[in-house]
Parts: sequence; structure tokens; C-alpha cells
Amino acid sequence: MLDFLGSLQRTHMCGQLRAEQDGQSVVLMGWVNRRRDHGNLIFLDVRDRTGITQVVLDREVSSDAHAKAESARSEYVVAVKGKVRRRGAGLDNPNMATGEIEVVAGELLLLNEAKTPPFSPAEEAIANEEVRLKYRYLDLRRPPMQYNFELRSKVAMAIRNYLVEQGFLEIETPFMTRSTPEGARDYLVPSRVHAGSFYALPQSPQIFKQILMISGFDRYFQIARCFRDEDLRADRQPEFTQVDLEMTFPHQETVFRVTEGFLTAAFATAGITLTSPFVQMTYDEAIRNYGIDKPDMRLPAMVSLTDEVTAELRDSLKIEKDLPVLGFVIPGAGALSGTQRRGLVDEIRASFGDCGLDFLDVARLKTNAAFAPLAQAIEAKLVNNATLAPKSGREDGAPDLVIVITPKIGTPAKWNHDPQWIYKRVGALRLELARKFADKHKLFEQTGTAADFKFVWVTDFPMYEWDEETKTWNAAHHPFTSPHEEDIKAGRLTSDKGAVRALAYDIVLNGTELGSGSIRIHRKDVQAEIFRSLGMSDAEAKERFGFFLDALEYGTPPHGGIALGLDRIVMILAGATSLREVIAFPKTAKAIDLMVDAPTPVSELQLRELHLRIASRS
Repeated sequence: MLDFLGSLQRTHMCGQLRAEQDGQSVVLMGWVNRRRDHGNLIFLDVRDRTGITQVVLDREVSSDAHAKAESARSEYVVAVKGKVRRRGAGLDNPNMATGEIEVVAGELLLLNEAKTPPFSPAEEAIANEEVRLKYRYLDLRRPPMQYNFELRSKVAMAIRNYLVEQGFLEIETPFMTRSTPEGARDYLVPSRVHAGSFYALPQSPQIFKQILMISGFDRYFQIARCFRDEDLRADRQPEFTQVDLEMTFPHQETVFRVTEGFLTAAFATAGITLTSPFVQMTYDEAIRNYGIDKPDMRLPAMVSLTDEVTAELRDSLKIEKDLPVLGFVIPGAGALSGTQRRGLVDEIRASFGDCGLDFLDVARLKTNAAFAPLAQAIEAKLVNNATLAPKSGREDGAPDLVIVITPKIGTPAKWNHDPQWIYKRVGALRLELARKFADKHKLFEQTGTAADFKFVWVTDFPMYEWDEETKTWNAAHHPFTSPHEEDIKAGRLTSDKGAVRALAYDIVLNGTELGSGSIRIHRKDVQAEIFRSLGMSDAEAKERFGFFLDALEYGTPPHGGIALGLDRIVMILAGATSLREVIAFPKTAKAIDLMVDAPTPVSELQLRELHLRIASRS
């Protein structure tokens, strides 16, 4: 028979007891993590979210408690009343925070039984993620998961406290609103009262936070729940949480300093001291130096070798004469045998397909007397590149891998449509090779210091992006982003959309985009012009955004802000590889909640109430 708790009150958490409590009477409550039976002595490791305490059930101290311990099993819920004592000489467990002590039980209550679980929360790693998600309540008992969510709570609180101290007001915005363009499909909610009409779950509070600025609140923030119906991956979920803020009369730098401030406060909760201001570069600089708009600054940048590759070498190696030659270094990965080097060349060519780029083997070029000096100059320029990361590999004697990519004669005409195409392609290879050698050469090793976290602001994004399929220009960020004033004055909104720069910015950490923001449009005439430039008629703009265009006519102050993914911040701080490790009840890659088995069909009655009918699929 199970026991009732009665008047027994918990005095300590299981991870709190230390040698200083020797001799004290305590009451602990939690789950049986492990049970070890040594006859007259039974040991129960009792666990709660703070840690584990070893409990001793001695038949000679309490035969009743010992008898109950004989029937206890893993994950039983128990209460223990007893005395703390130091462990015997040589019996300390240095792997436990409570390893110097144990509790000798005088009383044991079995508060609830547990079936044999599909996996033990005592296990450090469980390979089958679907089983973990199905039994999420067991998975969340595991110490690594409990650490992640304690960290998440501390990070959120640190951000909230910092922003409040900076004069921001926390204001909630609606979950049910109207569908607006944010770059992904909306989740729609049918209205029972208004037949045939739908609410949309917000992809972000974008328009509402701008309206709060029009309303005079000056500084707003929210740790907001957002929803996007898009294909999932390790760092994407249909429901996510973002740190959302907006302020009036800001310069771009104002937003940067506030963001750096709350990130510094957030990282301090994990013992990481950040140094600000963070590095800044324009979008064009990011593409030309890293081949991507979210550069991983832990790796050396790409280097232009166009001037070093002579006309003679271009002619000899059939290199396209008008296209750039780029090189990069993978730190510490250069100690390859001839066979490994040839295999790597084949991998690179297979990866690049028929795109016309080729791999220049600098090591082999050095064996050619005619080109040896040139090869040495190329290698020196790469290896001595001032942007090399501290973990260059040369510190432990390992040579760097030098890669040079040369566009072959006949490189596809894609270059003519996108002048940055080669930079992006070489940048993708740079990351691919870095990941290939990452584990062996500890390129991304976490040391627990600020050096692990390389932040960068990327600014001046293109205002528009060309859609080859529809042959139209779309908003690269969102249609409420302000263009640079000089681009408006120069008439580029109509004459040269590809040259228009947005007052948009991203904050990037270790190659992951943490968030993005912009200075917004605060004038109705400019906003209407942007809608027109996207192919939206005045009537369509009025129908979709009339309430917002109306609001812009009533004294809208200049304003701007940013939104950062809280889940991603915590994922990186926790050293996790998936958002599912830091979201309590996540979905699978197919957007299924395995624990509650959602989504599910609904009854015909519910459908009728919502004026819906399920169409048959052929």
C-alpha cells in the first residue's frame, strides 16, 4: 500500500546537502534514481531537479523503512526523513555535489509507484529521439534537460530585467490577428462566429509593435510566442519564442547597444563575459569575405587571390580571365597524405558539380619550378591573413589546409545574373570542409569562455530579392523596412531595385542568425511606394493594410527594433545541436507532437460549427 504525505514537510532539495549539514535532521522528496541492495543495507539515490542524494536504509536503524526500500524501484516517488552524516573514509563520490554525505533514513514513504520506463532518466544519452519525445515527461527528468530549462529560465529573466532597467515596457500583443506577409505560411484559425473568415497566428508581432510606437509607448519589449507553418529542421520549430523589442527615435547603433546589453546579461547567467561593441560588416563585405550573410567568425575569412594569379597561370590552367580567384584556409587540417589530398580534390569536384569552379592544389603547384614562387606567395597571403581565428592549428604544429578555387573557362552564365554567385559557392565549400575536419582538429571546440562566441552585426542588406520563378522583386526582409534615404532620393525604388539597400541588420553568432531587425518606414507616402514597388496596387494595399496606413497618418515617430530567437540563444549556450533540447514540448520534423499525438482529426460537429468541410483527396 502506498503512503500518504501527511504532515511531513520537505526541508531541503536533493542537491543542497553538504558536509556542513552533518548531523542535521532532514526531509527529502523526489524520485528513486537508482537502487542498490546489499542485504541489511539498501542504498537509494534520490533525485530532484537540483541533484541527487544517497540515502541509506539500514535494517538495524529502521526495519520498516528498510522493508519499504526492498519494494522501491527506479522512478518511484519517495519521501525520506533521516539524518545527514559524513561518508566513511575513502567513500566520498567526487562526481556528485553531495558526494561527501549521505542521509541515514529513519522513515521512508512510498508516495507513488512507477511502471518500468522505456528508458531511465538516469541514462546520459538516449539514442531514439522519437521515444524521448513520446515520453517527454520522462525525458525532461534527465539532469541535462533540467539544466537546459533552468538555463533558459535564467536567460529569459536576465533579458527581461535588463530591458526593464533600460526603460522598456513589457506589452503583450494578440495571438489571433489577420494574415500578413512575413515570409512563411500562416497558421490559420477558423472563426465560428464569422463564417468563412479566419484569424492567423502571428509569425511575429511586427505591425503591432510598430503601432505601439505610434501609440507613444516609446520602448516596448515582449518575450513573444510566434508561429510559422514551414518545413522544419534542427534549428526551426512551428512554435518558437523570440525576444521582440521596438523603440522610437533610434539610430541603428542605438538598437545595437541595447541588444548587446541584454545579450551580455543573458550570457552572464552561464558564466560567460562578453565584450562589446560587437564586430560590424555590411552584407556585401560578408558575402565577399565569407560567402554567406551569416558568417562564422571562428574560421578565417576568404581571401581574394585575383592579383596573385597571373595571366600566364590563368592561361596555363584554363582559368576564366575575368572572374575572381578565391582562397581560404582550414586551420590545422593540412597534414594530408597524397592519397587523402587527391580524394579531397575529388570530393570538392563532386560537390561543385558542373558549376565551372576548380580546385587549385597549392602543394602540387609548388613542385612546378615555373609556378613555385607564385604558389608560395599565394600560400603566404592565405596563412598570414590577419583575419585568421586564434585556433589556427599551427599552435600545436599542425599545418593549415590551403584551398584555392579557380573559375574554369566556360563558367556558367549564372555569374552574369548574380555577381556574388562565386563568393557564395566558395563560401559554402569553406563551411563544408570546416565541418568535415571540425572534430579531428577541434575547430569548434567549446572551452566555456567568451572566445567560443563570435558575434557579428551584418548591415545594409538588399531591400529586394529577385524571384527567378515569378520574375518579380520581393521584399528581402519585410515590406515595413526602410530603405536608405539616399536610395529613395536617387529614385532607385523604381529604376534599380537590385541596388537599393535596406536599413536592415542581423545579429549572427558562430554562423547562426540569432535575430534580425530594421529601422522601419514611418511615413505613409514611403510605405505606399514600397507596396507599389512590390507589385501591390493601392487598392490591395488598402484592403490588406488599411488600418496600418491610416495609423501612419497620425504623427508616426521614426522607430526601429529587432527580434532575436530565445530558443537559439539558449541552444547555443547549452551546447545543444537541436532546438528540441531547449523547448519543453517540441514537434518532430513532420510537425507532430508525439506525446499528445497532435495534430488529430476533429469531429463532424466541430467542423459544422466552424462552417468547414474536409475535401476528399484523390
